Amino acid sequence: MSNLCEQEEKLAGILEQDLLMFYGPVITGDALIKSLGYVSKAAFRQSLVRKTVPVPVFEIDNRRGKYALAKDIARYLAKKRCSSIS
Repeated sequence: MSNLCEQEEKLAGILEQDLLMFYGPVITGDALIKSLGYVSKAAFRQSLVRKTVPVPVFEIDNRRGKYALAKDIARYLAKKRCSSIS
């Protein structure tokens, strides 16, 4: 079990670095939708309505759209990947 946790942590770190390099620490718009694996903006909006977005999303004053942290997305993706191979 600890080996799986170590793999998850390592993968999360790699994913976070990639997301930071491409998008920065805060991700929004099409990058957010794509990085979470939604097939369309409508699917993402529906997930927002249903409150089933798998990471915390937030708004920023005087800005349009929803935002999420690259770190949260990386951890979510690593957890999903590692749980699928156990």
